[in-house]
Amino acid sequence: MAALAWLLIPLFAAVGAAIWGGWASRNRTTGDVAELAGYARFRDAMEKTGSAGPPSP
Repeated sequence: MAALAWLLIPLFAAVGAAIWGGWASRNRTTGDVAELAGYARFRDAMEKTGSAGPPSP
């Protein structure tokens, strides 16, 4: 029984490493596109409000 336990430990480690490797290499570019588009809209809005001059009291 002890030999079986020593064989299962590396098996579980390999399965865990495979799961972690798949999770770490997943495609994460979809969120970046939305963030960059939002940042571009923010910059455009800041440029529009900044060129109007000082606010009147």
